[in-house]
Amino acid sequence: MFTGSRTQDYLAVILGVFAALSPLWVETNNNGQWSLIILGVLIALTGLVQIYRPAIDATDYAMGLFGALLFISPWAMDFTGFRGASWTAWVVGIVTVVVAVAALPAMSARLHDMVPHH
Repeated sequence: MFTGSRTQDYLAVILGVFAALSPLWVETNNNGQWSLIILGVLIALTGLVQIYRPAIDATDYAMGLFGALLFISPWAMDFTGFRGASWTAWVVGIVTVVVAVAALPAMSARLHDMVPHH
C-alpha cells in the first residue's frame, strides 16, 4: 500500500505526537491523560525507529499493538465519559493499526527478497 518512502513511519510519528499532546486540548481524567501520553509517545517512537532503522521489522508489530491498546484504552482505563479523549484514542488507535498493517507488506517483500531462490 505504501511505497518505499516510509510515509507510514512519518504518519505514525504525527499520530503519536497528536495523541500524546491531546490532553492539552481535550478534557480527560488522570487515567485517560496518561493513557494518551504514554501510548502516544510509544507510537511516535515506533515511527521514529522505523525512520532511522527500517530493518527492525518488529516495530511494525509494536506499532500495531500500541494502536490497538490505545483503541481499547477508553474502556480499559475508564475514560469513555470524556468524549474528546475517547474519540482521540479510538480514531488515532484505529488509524495507527491500519498504518502498521499497511506497512507489513513492505516487510514481507524484504523477507521474500532475503530467501534464496532456486
